[in-house]
Amino acid sequence: MNAMKRLSQIIPITIFIAIPAICFASQLRVVRVTDGDTIKVVNNGKSSIIRLVGIDAPETSKKKNQPGQPFSRKSTKHLANLVLNKSVEVKSYGTDRYGRTLGVVFVGGKNMNLEMVKVGLAEVYRGRPARDLDLEPYWNAETEAKKTEIGIWSLGDKYISPRKWRRMQKK
Repeated sequence: MNAMKRLSQIIPITIFIAIPAICFASQLRVVRVTDGDTIKVVNNGKSSIIRLVGIDAPETSKKKNQPGQPFSRKSTKHLANLVLNKSVEVKSYGTDRYGRTLGVVFVGGKNMNLEMVKVGLAEVYRGRPARDLDLEPYWNAETEAKKTEIGIWSLGDKYISPRKWRRMQKK
């Protein structure tokens, strides 16, 4: 009985500690769109970088006077039209290795990460998925965007994933 009592005390504490990392959500104002999957937000004078979790958008050029990936500017501009200077809610899934918050961004309850995939301006992230993020709607949206050949999918065989493009740029 002692073990059961101890377990009944540990489980609520574990849940209490784990839930905020997964379910943290707050109202933030978007002040900058870096690219099709990264934004800068401000809340009470404090800024944070949010990496839209679950998606990977075409890469912008890191060097002046060099083009980025096809559709990189269009992806950035589309995300800006969706979120720039707007109040957003972010559901956090922790941080990445660069210290950015991994989050799903909502405007008026609508998932902006998913919207970027639906319009063919981002693909589903091919790396290790964030814990507890349901990628099924993202895969469904990508499949539909591919069928209709919109955005990045209009490139057909010439399409290179952002992940592969980053690796090619390092060489």
